[in-house]
Amino acid sequence: MSRVIVFGGHGRIALLLAPILVARGDEVTSVIRNPDHVAEVEQTGATALVTDVEQVGTAAIAELIRGHDAVVWSAGAGGGSPERTYAVDRDAAIRSMDAAASADVKRYVMVSWLGSTADHGVPESDSFFAYADAKWAADEHLRGTDLDGTILGPGTLTFDEPTGLIDLEAPDRGRVSRGDVAAVIAAALIEPLTIGRTVRFGNGTADSAEPISVALAR
Repeated sequence: MSRVIVFGGHGRIALLLAPILVARGDEVTSVIRNPDHVAEVEQTGATALVTDVEQVGTAAIAELIRGHDAVVWSAGAGGGSPERTYAVDRDAAIRSMDAAASADVKRYVMVSWLGSTADHGVPESDSFFAYADAKWAADEHLRGTDLDGTILGPGTLTFDEPTGLIDLEAPDRGRVSRGDVAAVIAAALIEPLTIGRTVRFGNGTADSAEPISVALAR
């Protein structure tokens, strides 16, 4: 049994992740901003914790994290203004990493995106630029810490039924169901071979995909 704290607990992926973790015996704390979402989050078996991570500092986040065994960052501004995107996807994410280190919680899983690279190719004139830039900065900060970090880079998210299969190898890994992203997070948390890795994935094709646990153990 592990104690896992999930930031962005009302997000679509996090709502799918919590029941997977609870079913295997983990204790889940889901951090959410809106108190109106407490009941929905707690239907997953998680304990809801209302805090606006955009507004609190590193020390306050460390107090939330303290006592847990692992952190999952699945929070995001969800589009909107570039200022808020940077505030949540970059700045709050970085504070959470520093907070995890301060709280002596080493295991940290970042939910990023497939295209998060230094040369992501998104022009500054594109409304997606702030997200791409913020996520890359957060990913790079994690790589520079002493945390046992894993960066997960899923392809385009869909509402398709989960397959339990992913593709790590295809040049264009394409689309991936949110349910499979949740399953990858859950599997990564307990697969030590994912520590220090960036795992980019999609659902692939029937010929190229393999079971999640097999893919992550390679």
